[in-house]
This record gives sequence, structure tokens and C-alpha cells, in this order.
Amino acid sequence: MVDRMNSDNAHRKTSTNADNSAGTQPIWFTIEDISDADEPMLPPLLGDSFRQWEAEAAGLELFLNGEFVLLNKELIEVATAGHVNAEHRGERDAVLAAAARKVLNSECTSSFEAQHLYASAVPIQRRKDGVVFGIIVYVSAYGSDDYLSELQVCALHFRSCFYRRFEQLYVQDLLLQQERADKEAKRRDALFAAAKRLYDQIDVSSVLSELLHSLELLYPSSEVHLYLSQDHLNGDPRVKPLVFKNAEHDLVAKAFLNGKAVTEHGHDGTIRLAVPMNGKQAAYGVLCMSNGPGKWDEADLPAFLQLIDTSGSAFENAKLYEQSNLLINELRLINELTKRLNQSLRLKEIFHFATSELLTIFDADYCCVLQLNKENNHFVVMSSNYPALTSEQFSPEYGFCGMVYRTREPLIISDYWHARVVTSKLMDNTGSRSLIAAPIMVDGEVVGVILVTHKAPNFFSYENYKLLQVMSTHIGLAVTNASLHAEVRRMVITDNLTGLHARHYLNEQIQNRQRKDPFGSLILVDIDHFKRINDTFGHQVGDRILIQVSSIINASIRQGDIAARWGGEELAVYLPGIRVEQAYRIAERIRMHVEEETNPVVTVSCGVSEWTFENEKISVESLFYRADMALYEAKNNGRNCIFIGQN
Repeated sequence: MVDRMNSDNAHRKTSTNADNSAGTQPIWFTIEDISDADEPMLPPLLGDSFRQWEAEAAGLELFLNGEFVLLNKELIEVATAGHVNAEHRGERDAVLAAAARKVLNSECTSSFEAQHLYASAVPIQRRKDGVVFGIIVYVSAYGSDDYLSELQVCALHFRSCFYRRFEQLYVQDLLLQQERADKEAKRRDALFAAAKRLYDQIDVSSVLSELLHSLELLYPSSEVHLYLSQDHLNGDPRVKPLVFKNAEHDLVAKAFLNGKAVTEHGHDGTIRLAVPMNGKQAAYGVLCMSNGPGKWDEADLPAFLQLIDTSGSAFENAKLYEQSNLLINELRLINELTKRLNQSLRLKEIFHFATSELLTIFDADYCCVLQLNKENNHFVVMSSNYPALTSEQFSPEYGFCGMVYRTREPLIISDYWHARVVTSKLMDNTGSRSLIAAPIMVDGEVVGVILVTHKAPNFFSYENYKLLQVMSTHIGLAVTNASLHAEVRRMVITDNLTGLHARHYLNEQIQNRQRKDPFGSLILVDIDHFKRINDTFGHQVGDRILIQVSSIINASIRQGDIAARWGGEELAVYLPGIRVEQAYRIAERIRMHVEEETNPVVTVSCGVSEWTFENEKISVESLFYRADMALYEAKNNGRNCIFIGQN
């Protein structure tokens, strides 16, 4: 019937205005008729039509004298009206069947008479082709031609009732079809508008908000929740993280793992739908919608699935856009950090700058940079915005720096209070809950650790964790450069054999001190008969003697004093802020220890000089000249003694 209605709609649209004029052509649906395909739907239609006819023809005398019976083509009773004597019930069925069969065979009115009953049957024919689709039989104790004529009128009346009811259903079907078409058109328009709004968004939060808003408009009576498989902070309580508890019985987990929609029907008539939000690259979450009894139309499912599919694509595009922006920003930060790190070749400055930059980049509360001291094998806090930790030392087994040192991998802690895997002084004293940490690597070895914390739980994202890992690599390169620079500088200003400073470094330092200090002293030390030692014991022993004497000098002076190899077997010590009398005592201490501690035993001669701000000429050359003259006198006076040069 529906297919025929579609063709009928096309037919009636071709009618002209002239054809529609009153009295020239019947209303278009009055020429419609039933077909063989409609046979399964006829029994209720026949029954409704018979009851309507019975109500309209209730005053007929025939109802009092006999019984009307409506049969279908299979001679099955559909409806009855009136009655016959109960004593003749068996005979009634026989005459009824006989009269009906005669009608089917002849397709015209017929009668059949038995001992006590008389039956007249009239066929009900289709108005287009005259095919019989029903039979009205009147059974009574009396039979006459008058009854037959009146029965034919009744049959025509019933036929008109039938087609009137048929036309009503036909029009209702048309209206229902039109209503569905309008609803589908509105749904398509709403879906198109929602898809357009979704694709107009370029950030993840806007896509999620637009999705939830669209679902709220399209399905106002439904309860919607969105479960995301990725970390995302959203103020909407309907957006939740996807947690796998019991995948076998969890509707959301099942939809995510299977990658297709799952429906669950409740005992109270509620329906839950779980649909994965897929993109081209991955599944990003599951949208779960709960509908009350009778609130869900299965016809809405294709549009609903299409909307979620569109949302998955829009979410993926926004995520890719967000990640590209994040990557660009990270590259910019890394470039700026590297540029500024390379501006300094001093380790202390690098550590302080790294602390400041990391606090800004990650919007963190605290940052701590530790360096591994290889001499005592402890981590030393080189820089931190928490002053109480400055210069603190920790064992390589302690806390988070110990974890990073052992694993050589970065670390992220979402909530220290709820997952206290180790004890951390930084976390405890600052009240921090979130942490990201990364090792500072040089030549494949951990030389330091970076700790970045925040007081809020779950503050750092996986992107922060990866970014710190990359930045720690660049900080490690800066540390390597600074260490190499320091080592090269140390090699330039240091004598390789003795470990003392080089002569040019000593000259530079004396010049600097003479600009700032009021006075200072210089000691020149010469190993007596050093050539004889080389000739007697060999140059290796001579080198060992030089090393022994240099060690004695270093042990005999202060940390701020400067010892250097002046040339050959001659060594020099500059004592800033020391007068010549005290310098003499220091020289004597050196002379005594050399004589007592060297092997083979050697002695030294010393020349001492001083400068003060009162001197007419203050220079490195004059200071060395006076000390050299004093040393010359010590050599000429038997060696193993000390002389003071005169101004």
C-alpha cells in the first residue's frame, strides 16, 4: 500500500487546475483500490467496516429475523450481526458455507435452502477489477426475493462503508508518511547544521561543548555522558575519563574495545546506547546516551551514529590542530631555551637560567636542578626557587632523584599524596602533589636531575612530561659545553705535570689583585741541584720530585693563594693580602716540609718579595724581579735557605 501511495503522489501532482474543477473528476484517492498484496491487512479493515455498517443499518427489520455473516475469500467468518435459532446452529453453518461457495464459483448473488434455514449470499467486489474479496450472507428461517433485493442493498451499503474506511486509512498512511518525511528532513537539516558547527570549531573544548549542546537540542529527554580515552580537562561534568573496570559487562568499555555501537535494554524499558567516537587514526572515546521508556525511536539511530562519527572526525581535526600548535610552541621554546643556554658557558649560570625558564614554561610552583658530584657520589642542589634546599646534598638512592638516576628515564607523578612511592623532601616541604622529573645526560651518563612540581594534583600532562624530556637533553648539551669549556680553560691555565697554575695565569691574577688589594707577597721556590737529580736518577724521578714539591706547596697555602710553575724546576706562590714577614714564615714551612717529605730527599731555596700601595712603581715585573734577586742570593749563600728581596 505504501509503494502504491508513492506512485499515487507522483500521479496526483500532474493534475491540472482544470482537472481539479468540481464535478469534472473525483477526488484522487476515491479511485484507489485494494490489491492482492493487501490481503493480509484486510481482516481488521473488514471487521471495522462491518461494525460501522451495522451501526448505520441498525434499524433494518432483517436484523430481527435472521443473521448477517461477513466472510473473507477463504470463507472464514470475519464478523456477524443478528441471530438465528440456536436449535438450527449446525444447519446454519452448512447453508452458510454452501451459499458462500456458490458465490465464489459464480461471482454473483446466490441462495441456498435447507430444511429449516434459508441463506442468501452477495459478493463484495473490488471497484476497479470486480474481484471478490468478501461475501455477505444472510441466514434466516424464511426466504424470499424481497430479502434478496434488500440484502443486495445492504451489501452495497457495506461496500461503501468499507471503501470509506479504506480511504481514511489511506489518507492516514499518507499523512504518516509525510510526517516521517518532514521529520527526516528536519533531522537531516539539524544533523547538517550540527556537523557544520562541529567542523567550525578548531579547539578540542569547543568541539566537545558543541557536541553536547547539539545532542541536548536533538534529544532533550536523554541523558548524555562522554567518556574520553585521552587526558582532557573540561568544565562540563558530562565529560569524564574512560576507565576500564569490567570490560565484559561494562557497556562503555565494550563499545570502545569492539569499535561499534552497543545497545542495552533495561527491565524498566530504558535504553542505553554506547557509541565509540572514532577518527581516522584512533578511537578517542565513547558517547553514552540513556533514554527513558518510550523516548527512543529506532529510526533516529542512523542519524545519531552519523552525528557521533562526524564528532569523532571533528575531534580528531581539533586534536591534530592542537598538537601541531603545541609542537610549534614546543619547538619555539626549545629554540629559545637552547639559544639562551648557549649564551653562557658557566655551569652555575646555566643551572639558574634553566630553573627560571622551566618554572615559566610549565607554569610550575617549584623547580630544583641537582648535579651529581662525582667526588662524593652525591646529588647537590645547584639551583632552586625553594631556598631551603640550596646546596643540599642527597644520596643517589634517595627520593625521586634516586629513581631517575637508577632508571635513567623521565618520571611523572600525578598525585604524590595518594601514590607516595618514595620520600621526597622537596614534595613534603613545599606541599607539592604533581611532579615531572628528567635526567640530565652527558655521554650516556646521568650527571644531574631536574625536578618540576606543582601543588595541584594531576597538573602536568603527558605533553609536559615529553617536553621536559626534550629540554633536559638540551640542558645536558649546555652542561657538556660548559664543562668542556671549563676543562679547556683549566688545561690552559694549569701545568699538566704538577697540577699548578700556568705562569701566564699567575701574572693575570697578580695584576688583578694589584688593582684591588693594598698589598701582597710573592715566593719563588727553586729545587736545589735539580739537574743533578735528573742526571743521577733519571727524568721520571725528577718529574716525581716536581710533583711532590708541588703537593707540599698546595698543602702549605690557603685556598685563595695561587701556586704556579714559573719555569723548569722553579715554582711561584702569590699570597694576596699577606705582608713579607708572614710570607717568610710560609716559605720556611714549605722549605722544611720539602726537606722532610721528599723521596729522594731534596731541598729548596726561596726568594720572597712584597708590594704595597705605597710603592712608587707597582707591577708584576718589579715584584718578580725582587723575588728573583732574593732567590739568586739564596743560591749563592749555600742553598736550602730563604732571602727577602729589598724594595
